[in-house]
Amino acid sequence: MGAVGIQIVEGNPHLRSLLGWHLQQGGYWVFQSADLQQAREVFLTRQPNLVILDSELPDGDGLEFCHWLQQQHHALILMVSARNSETDIVAGLRAGADDYLTKPFGMQEFLARVEALTRRSRTMAAPVLLDYGDLKIDLAQRRVRLKDELIDLTPQEFSLLYVLAQAGGVPLTRSELLRRAWPDEIDNHRTVDTHVLSLRKKIEIDPRQPNLIQTVRNVGYRFNVEVVDANGAVQSAQSRLYARRSVNRPLSKVAES
Repeated sequence: MGAVGIQIVEGNPHLRSLLGWHLQQGGYWVFQSADLQQAREVFLTRQPNLVILDSELPDGDGLEFCHWLQQQHHALILMVSARNSETDIVAGLRAGADDYLTKPFGMQEFLARVEALTRRSRTMAAPVLLDYGDLKIDLAQRRVRLKDELIDLTPQEFSLLYVLAQAGGVPLTRSELLRRAWPDEIDNHRTVDTHVLSLRKKIEIDPRQPNLIQTVRNVGYRFNVEVVDANGAVQSAQSRLYARRSVNRPLSKVAES
């Protein structure tokens, strides 16, 4: 249980602190966020296993953030909300929540629901090491190696590479990359182009003829999930995924953002 990271996105500081304290006592890593702006940044940098999300936040609608989280294909979501009608609950579940808990709620019920969801998290076996031949992406340690050499990426460059790689070869538009890989709302497509150029300089054998991050005309970019080994044989990156637990993530026990 101690390896499970939980992010609390809650605008009420007293409730956020109370939930965080009880989760810490249960042996979880806890990352706290007071609003959506903090929540995106914390999620992208900490990659929690479970997100506890308030449906109403100071700077926006939690349902929209829930939908964004669901598209990341990484964390489970427990939505907590004062909205208790059947319509509200259905809307939360359809937005991507895995469970929905109405306020006020008892602490024992809250902890039981968290435990049930984290059991699911432990059995999901999501890959944390992606092996693309010479390029290896460690999602747990947030490290990238090219030909066994550690590549120095900025947090934003890693987030962009992570989103592209997790798309499994599906082309992503610049707007989609901005929405999924950037912690803040940005509407400048040149930002994506600039970071892709920077990434190519660091991970491509020949940045002028990129093989890993490919441009898709009139669409955006895609990550090439097929690599050619030393013998010339084409290998699917999906066959080179390694699933292992990220037990030794170098994170502090508690992080407040």
